[in-house]
Amino acid sequence: MSKLELSHVSKRYGSTAVVDDLSLQLRQGELVTLLGPSGCGKTTTLRMVAGFVELSEGAIAVDGREISGARRTVPPEHRGMSMIFQSYAIWPNMTVAENVAFGLAVRKAPAEEVKRRVGEMLDVVKLGHLAQRYPAELSGGQQQRVALARAMVVRPEVLLLDEPLSNLDANLREEMAGEIRRLHDEFRFTTVYVTHDQAEAMTISDRIAVLNLGRLEQIDTPWNLYNRPRTPFVAGFIGQTNLVQGELRAGRFQLPGLSGAVPVAGNDQAQAQVSIRPQSLSLGAAGGSLLALGQVAVVARTYLGGYWDYLVRPLAGGAPLKVHAAPGHVLELGHESLLSIDPAGVAVLA
Repeated sequence: MSKLELSHVSKRYGSTAVVDDLSLQLRQGELVTLLGPSGCGKTTTLRMVAGFVELSEGAIAVDGREISGARRTVPPEHRGMSMIFQSYAIWPNMTVAENVAFGLAVRKAPAEEVKRRVGEMLDVVKLGHLAQRYPAELSGGQQQRVALARAMVVRPEVLLLDEPLSNLDANLREEMAGEIRRLHDEFRFTTVYVTHDQAEAMTISDRIAVLNLGRLEQIDTPWNLYNRPRTPFVAGFIGQTNLVQGELRAGRFQLPGLSGAVPVAGNDQAQAQVSIRPQSLSLGAAGGSLLALGQVAVVARTYLGGYWDYLVRPLAGGAPLKVHAAPGHVLELGHESLLSIDPAGVAVLA
């Protein structure tokens, strides 16, 4: 049985479907991220799980017990869930320890138990030495740890996080994403995490549900989403890629303007579309797992520190392709080279 299950959930405002026939199942202790652009329905979905937004259709259940649906709607405070908001929502007039203790106090836990559990949780999030500080005296990362500690100390059935890192700078965001994953591995709360940041989702997730215009495009592990996307939207949203139209015949995909063909799995199609990751392409001699495709010329380039981002165009004509190369592989504009490909980086799309 799934720990948390969404069955054909929809939310409409007038004629607009913000969430459209969404079904998800989360296993006990699993961290699933809802990922997608602004307006795709991910925060509305999270708020329906929390009980802050009523469903238009469908049902939500925890351990097989319906908490939202046509028959009943359990109030948010009786769902056994904790939610961390984008703004953290910690109380400025309370100390760190008082903020973390708040949920336990509401549940009327014994004073000694509150003191013990708060102390243990603050040590886990490395804030024990700041227990008597107020939020205004903390950094953004420390405030985020307070919000995490307050949510986890009550041992929720399901932990909900709504873009919790969006207010942090890039370096701190990366650090805190790793911290959230560490805490999840320690406590194994069933967790729903909302973000629009692909790298953040790849860092922390057991599985990622990619949403687009209120519908589920694909749910899978980070590796499968990146290497085996099923739709053009998923391929383009998860990292950089080349979306290429061509002919698929007898298990080989023919790229326009290039003489070589790529072995792929799929049925014959006069017009197939594939995703080719830029790092699967190489400028230079073929060999090993690399197959020669044909001659190309460099038409644009960008140095990004860790790699060169080249745009090349087949000499025989055809759409340009992005190619990633090592920092030391410096090519001038107009340089002509053999383009090779690793077939493992090619996925046929629906």
